[in-house]
Order: sequence, then C-alpha cells, then structure tokens
Amino acid sequence: MVLKTNVFISLLMLALSFSSLPSSAQKEKKRKSILALSSARMAEAERIFTEGEKFYILEDYAKALSYFQQVLEYSSDNATTHYKIAEIYLKGNKEEDLVHASQSIEAALKLEKKNKYFYLLASRIYVSQHQFEKAAHALESMMKEIKGTEEYLYELAGIYLQNNQLDEALTVYNQAERALGINELSSFQKQRIYLIKGKLSEAIAEGDKLIQAFPDEERFVLAQAENLSQQGKPLLGISYLEKFIQGHPDAGSCKVLLAGLYRDAGQEQKSRDYISNLFDDPEVEIGSKVLMLGTYNAALSQKRGKKIKDADLEVFSLGLFRKLETHYPTDPDIHLVGGDLYLMLEKNEDARNEYRKAVRFGASSFEAWQNLLFLDSQAGLSDSVIVHAEQAMEFFPNQAMIYYFEGIAHLRKKNYPDAVRTLEQAKNLSAKNPNLLGEIYSMLGDAYNAMKEDEKSDRAYEDALVVNPNNEYVLNNYSYYLSLRKTNLDRAEKMSALLIKAHPDNPAYLDTHAWVLFQIGKYKEAKKVMERVFSLGKKNEIYFEHYGDILYKLGDIDEAVAQWQIAKSLDGNNEVLNKKISDRKIY
Repeated sequence: MVLKTNVFISLLMLALSFSSLPSSAQKEKKRKSILALSSARMAEAERIFTEGEKFYILEDYAKALSYFQQVLEYSSDNATTHYKIAEIYLKGNKEEDLVHASQSIEAALKLEKKNKYFYLLASRIYVSQHQFEKAAHALESMMKEIKGTEEYLYELAGIYLQNNQLDEALTVYNQAERALGINELSSFQKQRIYLIKGKLSEAIAEGDKLIQAFPDEERFVLAQAENLSQQGKPLLGISYLEKFIQGHPDAGSCKVLLAGLYRDAGQEQKSRDYISNLFDDPEVEIGSKVLMLGTYNAALSQKRGKKIKDADLEVFSLGLFRKLETHYPTDPDIHLVGGDLYLMLEKNEDARNEYRKAVRFGASSFEAWQNLLFLDSQAGLSDSVIVHAEQAMEFFPNQAMIYYFEGIAHLRKKNYPDAVRTLEQAKNLSAKNPNLLGEIYSMLGDAYNAMKEDEKSDRAYEDALVVNPNNEYVLNNYSYYLSLRKTNLDRAEKMSALLIKAHPDNPAYLDTHAWVLFQIGKYKEAKKVMERVFSLGKKNEIYFEHYGDILYKLGDIDEAVAQWQIAKSLDGNNEVLNKKISDRKIY
C-alpha cells in the first residue's frame, strides 16, 4: 500500500514537471521529432528507390515496379519515381499498361517541368497510344520550357507525318532548318512531302538547295537524280549526274546510276558503251559492277522465260563478265555472278567451273555450293559431288541439300551404307521442306532395298507416298521391288496401275506393271501390256526378256525363246538369259 502511494506521487510530480516547461520548448521538441521522422522516411524511400533501380537494370520490371510504387507511399511527390513507373508501363503490351504509363508521366510533369526526358517519354507514350496531338503538344511544351531542345524539332515533325499532318510537318522542318541549318534529314523529308502533295517543282528546289549547300556530296546528287527518274524525268536526272561527274571524275556511284538512266531513257547503246567503259574504270567499286552485271543477268532471264532470245545482250553480258574476270581474277563474287550467268545461258560446264572458282576463292554464299553440287550431280561426277559436299558441310553443317546431293552420289556409286548415313541426316534437316523430304524418302527406299533391308525400304517408300501419293518414281520402283520379292503384290498392282493410268505411254512404267501382273499370275493381261510397250517402238533387253517369260507361262515356248534371243543380242553377258535359251525354260 505504501509502495503504490509513492509511485502515484512520482508520476504526478513528473507530469507537473512537463507541464511546467515553457510552450516554445514543447514546440521545438515536437519540430525536432517531426524532422527526425521525416528524415527517416526519406532515407527509407531512397533505399527502396535504389532497390527498384537495381531490378530495373536487371530487367526484372515487375519487381522494379513494386519497389517504385512503395517509394510513393513514403514520398508521393517524387517526380522521378513517377517517371520510372511510366517507363516500366510503356514496356507493357496491353492498352491498360499505356493508360497507366500516361497517368504516371502526367503526374511527373505536374511536379517537374524542367526535365526534358519527362517530355520525351510522354511523347513516346502518346505516340504508342496513337494520340499524336498530345505527343506533339508534349514536345512543343518541352521546347517552350527548356532552352536548347531545338534538336527535337525533327521528332516533332515526324509525329506530324505519322498523323498525316503534312503542312504542319513542313512548317516544323522549316523551323528546324532556320534553327539548325540546311541538312539532309529536313531536306529529304520536305522533298518527300512535296512529292506526296504532287508538287514536283518544290521537291526539285529542295534537292537543289541541299546540293548547293554541299556541292561535293555525291549522295545528294544521286538522290536528286533518282527522284527525277522515279518521277518520269530521267533526262533531267542525267543532266545532274553529267554535271557532277565533270567536276568530280572519280564519282563512281554517279557513273553507275548515269549508265542506268541512259538505259531508262531509251539510250540503250549509249548505256552499253558507258557501262563497258565503267567496267575498265578502277574508280568504280567492284560491288557496283557486280550489281550491274546481275541486272543484265536478270534481264536475260526474263527474256528466256518468255522464250525470247537476245543474242546481242548475251554477247554484251558475257563481255562484261570477261572484263571483270580479267581485272579481278581471284574475287569470289565475280566468279559467282559468272556462274549465275553461264547457268542461266545453259552453259553448264562453264557455270560449274565458275562456281568451283568462287568457292575456291572463299565465296560465302550457300547458293554457290548448292549450284556447284547440282551441276556436279547433273554431270554424273559423283566423286566431285562427295568431295565438294564434304567441304560445304564445314561451312553449312545444317543444310539438308548438301547431305542430299552427297547421298545421291553415294547411291550412284553403290556405297549404300554411306548413302543411308547422309540421306538420314538430310531427312532430319528437312522437316520444313516436304518436297525435298519426299525425294529423300524415295532415295532411302532405293538404298535400303539394295542393302536387303526390306522393312526399312518399304517404310521409306510409304513415307514418300504420304508426302506425295503420285510420286511416279516411288510408285514405279516400290511396285517393281515388291514384285521381285513376290511380296504384297496387291499393293504393287494398285501402285503400278495408278502409274500407267497417269502415264500410259511410258514404256518403263508399262514394263513394271506387266511384271507385277506376271508375278500375280495374270499372264494374258501382262502380255497385252508388253505389246503396248513394243507398239511405242522402244527396244530394251529387259522388255524382251520379260516378254519371253510371259509367253513361256502362256505355253508359247518357241516364241518365248525367240524373245530371249532378241534380248541376248542386246545384252550378251546375261548368264541367266543364256541358260534360259539353252534349256528353253525359265528359272
């Protein structure tokens, strides 16, 4: 009881002592307390902002946004934080993200009107929302508030162009020109606007103004001449180029364009004479010469596609190529364009030689290797195909066509395991090319058949027919091999019948169908089919031997032997055939 009384008295005395403090002292203590609390909040806000910035740099925008939003709980009037939040929302793909972005940047601009990056971000956000007027207003406000931001006049003009406000864009480009001087950006854009508005004379005047400001700049003359040519005034464009070349004899690009404009203006012979001289001019870039020859290649190709032969153009193009070959004998691009020219002219041996030189000198084009492999294969040079394919694989290990060509070469050389190896690799790389895949399956069918792996062979042929049910090569070989094995003859008959229905005058396909019928035992039908073969006037030892076998089964032994003897006269080294004749029976 005594203890409680003492505590009460102590508390009372303490309260009295506080109440006895002067009023000003109490206010000072409260102010210091508030300042301490405010300082602590600011320190925490800075720490959270730093964390947000860290995650922003790491591109973890969700976490960054979370931290920046926490900063606003401590300091809602932090303009930079509103700006960072707007930046993050702009990265979103949803319309609601752009709404949040615009709200955040508007909050930032209310708090801070002297930061150009705020205005620039606002403009980007509004453009993303297709609010072009607000985007333009943001840039205009920036240039009023912040000195030295005239460089963004070009961006402002671009916004007007996006909104199809051509007159406003012209006004801004003129303003930029007054502030920053004549330059290609404003001049080219003004030309573009004038051309859209159909004001050709004003567009030409803009180009002239740029050329006068930079009289030694070749690309401005090129642009003016190209514009004039596109507007149907190649002769006027020619005059600009000829004048510039007089004062700048090393202007190779102008010379190249001038040759083209001569041709566009109908001055073909003048163009050819000029181009012929250009190909001897070391000042003209080799790349430009290659492009010019490529243009003539394309022109010849179009004519050939229309069954038009232009002997003069062919001779001229070949002459240009020989000039290039003389001046640049080790340049791979020269031999590549030469290969293309010869291939288009159906001079395959010359084309093959040029492609071979191109790859030897380091051509990086896959087409060069592919064309070389095609021509090697077409010429029956299987060893060359294999060597070149192995070389090409070092540069293009994932190109199915390389393995395909090598697989065909191995198949022709009867290297069946190697054929299977390369064709299987080609198959694995051809999933997105069904036409090529179908061809690969058919080759695999042949290779596996030669290796007596009948199940794999049949599966490959079936896969080929899934890709193309009318693949005549597969229908013929597959049905013939089934007939030889006397396996699944119903399937063989259906395939061979489908084949001759589509190709009734193909003797090889008719022979296959006859042989399938023979194996089934339909000898009379087989005989009719073989008679159709002979009516086409085709002679082949296999046809006569098959016909003899059919006649033998029909009981006409003498005629069968007669047919075998005809076959022997065409292939005297067939021991089985010789045995048939001597024993007068089939085996």
